[in-house]
This record gives sequence, structure tokens and C-alpha cells, in this order.
Amino acid sequence: MNSTERDLRKSIGRNIKIARTKTKFTQERLAEKLQLSSRYISQLERGIAFGSATTIVNLCKTLNIDSNFLFQDVIDCGDPFSTKYVDDNFLRDYLQLNEYHKSILGYIAKDLIRAQSKLTEEEIKKKASASPRGDAKKYYNRKDVIL
Repeated sequence: MNSTERDLRKSIGRNIKIARTKTKFTQERLAEKLQLSSRYISQLERGIAFGSATTIVNLCKTLNIDSNFLFQDVIDCGDPFSTKYVDDNFLRDYLQLNEYHKSILGYIAKDLIRAQSKLTEEEIKKKASASPRGDAKKYYNRKDVIL
């Protein structure tokens, strides 16, 4: 396998892992749903193996994703999901978190959404231009958040 092929497989595998993580499936659970081995799922995610057309279609259906999401880094689809909705660096960082810290991040996101819905568009722009670090420190210093 040449380096281009290896890079393509790794890119698709990374997107499979992102989609699996988004749906909160373990490799074992996804393998069970697809009637594949968890070892094969791991190989797909690491770019060691590449699935057949049937496997790719079943992956997309099971993970509830569009094939454009899987191939976004391989084929320019015009409007890829991860770069439109979520920053790639954020996704990489998120995938490194354990389940406990992912849940904390979920609570923070919900709090931010609630706070945002109470603000006017002008207030949001004003707050967005300010440094968010102070708000994060305030959140972590709250008595109801246990780290």
C-alpha cells in the first residue's frame, strides 16, 4: 500500500471513529450491529482495513451519517459536516476525553445554550469578542461541578 492509499484510509477511519463516538457506540457495539468483529472495526478506524461497499453503506446507515461525512477529507464535497459544525481541533481534543469529562463538557454546552438563548444578538457578539477563559474558570469554580 502506498502512502497516498494509507493516508486516505486513515482519514476515512478517523471519520468512522468520530461518527461512532458521536453516536456513543463502543467498537464492540458497532461491530455487533454490523455483524462484524470489534477487531475489524478497530482496523477500519486505524486505516489498516478498508470496508467493502456493503460495509461502508451499512456503517453509514448504522451511524446515521451521510457518505459525504466519511469521504469529506478524500473528496471535496463542498460543505463537510465536521468543518461546518465542529472545529476539527475540538473533535480531536474531545475524542481524547474520558466519559466523565465528556459528560462535564456536555453540561457546559447545555449551560452555554441556555445562557445564549437569554441574550440578544448584540449581547452575544459583545461576549464573543471577549476572552472566554474567565467564563470557563467561573464554571469550574462552581460548587455543583465536581472534577
